[in-house]
Amino acid sequence: MTARTDQSRATAERIIISVDAMGGDAGPEAVVAGMASFARGTPDVGFILHGPQDVLSALVAKRRDLEGRVVFCDARDVVTMDDKPSHVMRNGKGTSMWSALESVREGSAAGAVSCGNTGALMALSMLRLRKLPGVNRPAIAVLWPSRNPQGFNVMLDVGADVRADARDLLQYAMMGASYARNGLNIDRPRIGLLNVGTEEHKGRAELKEAHGLIADAAESANFDFVGFVEGIDIPGDRADVIVTDGFTGNVAIKTGEGTAKLIGDLLREAFQYSFLSRLASVLAITSLRRLQQRIDPRRVNGGVFLGLNGTVVKSHGSADATGVEAAIRLAYNLARTGFADRLAARIAAATRLLDETDMNRADTNRQRAEEGQV
Repeated sequence: MTARTDQSRATAERIIISVDAMGGDAGPEAVVAGMASFARGTPDVGFILHGPQDVLSALVAKRRDLEGRVVFCDARDVVTMDDKPSHVMRNGKGTSMWSALESVREGSAAGAVSCGNTGALMALSMLRLRKLPGVNRPAIAVLWPSRNPQGFNVMLDVGADVRADARDLLQYAMMGASYARNGLNIDRPRIGLLNVGTEEHKGRAELKEAHGLIADAAESANFDFVGFVEGIDIPGDRADVIVTDGFTGNVAIKTGEGTAKLIGDLLREAFQYSFLSRLASVLAITSLRRLQQRIDPRRVNGGVFLGLNGTVVKSHGSADATGVEAAIRLAYNLARTGFADRLAARIAAATRLLDETDMNRADTNRQRAEEGQV
């Protein structure tokens, strides 16, 4: 590892973000450009940059905003989008992704950002950082544009694990509430549990059980549980946090991205239809730009891995400099608020609640058994 500035001094004065420069579709150029853009307005951020040092040092040298703020960690191997997570876990030690996570594990960085293979990143994150005590399945949380005052809702899980039982969904609710407080500054988030209807009798057995667990936890965990919500509520204003399993969440987010792209394409076609429509587009240019900025997925690029001993942000694989900047900003904001420690406390509270529920259930079953014997 070669430092451009004294690392101990930089660590003391700055929030250090570990960045995997490789693995994204746009290459390390976009990653370095995103770093420079964020650094321009954030004087207390520093970086550990992972990848082939000769390539990265040349790119960083062109960015005046990064001068004296980057530590290089030479990593020659790259995790590709086609690599299987199991293969990366066995053979990924020399990769930039492994190296980026190692900086968080060692305490050199407050969080890691990578544009690489999602499955491999989650597998390596669990391997190197380990799950928080009490966490069964980590979750990926994303910000979804909404009609709420904060402009976005939190949704989790969106693909860390396709399964989730009632206990997992309770932990997702606790983690999502903590993320909403630290990421969106919502003092008392509203939690909704995604289902096929809002009626309490609808849905699978694990959803009904989770409904009761989340409702019981709401007061002590300082959030409001609004009950079951539907797909229409994901971008709505009924809840601030949408809780679901990874299969449903991943399908929902990919559907939303595809629908947004379709609407954008159809809108462009409509404005090119005739001379008058093209004229109308010129007159409406300010409103169209405001709309584009409002729904631009690059502005909220970055899924946070929740339930680990450290902060990891997964940037979209096709992210450009704007998207990378957004992912780094997210990691920086979470680090600045001490999110990792607060999340650990929330998980501990959820674990205690589940233990108490199990004890009460065991006492009830024992009492019923004794009454039956009498």
